[in-house]
Amino acid sequence: MKHAAERRQVVALCLRLSERGYFAGTGGNLMLRIDDERVAVTPSATDYLVMRPEDVCVLRLADLAVVDDASDGARRPSVETGLHARVLRARQDVGCSIHTHQPLASACALIGEPLAVPPALRDWLGDEVPVIGYAPSGTAWLAGKLGKAVRPGRQAYLLRNHGILCCAADSDTAMAAVERLEDLARDRLAARIDERVRRAPDLHDRLAPVRDLLLHLKGP
Repeated sequence: MKHAAERRQVVALCLRLSERGYFAGTGGNLMLRIDDERVAVTPSATDYLVMRPEDVCVLRLADLAVVDDASDGARRPSVETGLHARVLRARQDVGCSIHTHQPLASACALIGEPLAVPPALRDWLGDEVPVIGYAPSGTAWLAGKLGKAVRPGRQAYLLRNHGILCCAADSDTAMAAVERLEDLARDRLAARIDERVRRAPDLHDRLAPVRDLLLHLKGP
């Protein structure tokens, strides 16, 4: 099997994301750069807890043609392959792109407001996490909207009504971006609750438990 190390890396990263609650079932996908021409991407409709290295798809980045099919055509690339390809084509410094439906950042994507990034997190996320306008999942329309927002140093994006995308030079740094975005989203949602209670004190007893739960969910 060609590109075995990269395929195993994709599987291992999917398991890490699943364990953290950022991937669930078949939800979520990622792309890993192999070299200047080829990428590895998660397969479509495959439970990540049973995914094997040979299920991972290896494609030519330029046109997303399959260049090494270890599963005899049994697996198709993720429907979001084009989304990731827009990032890796535009930014040669990006080696890994991750799309998740992680709960707290996805809630911010539903709210639809950009997130200002505090200085301590800017090395991982950039100065701001922008909102990409809604388009149906797996479409060139969505990939095109994301492509227009890709900028050097911008490592995280909220996909309106559709989760998030983080990218970085390597898989470990991309995973760190995913985790720090979830922390930022948690703090922003807690702040929104505090502001709501200041404006409507009678809501305190109903909203305080939600705020406490958010702060309890702080990652390691």
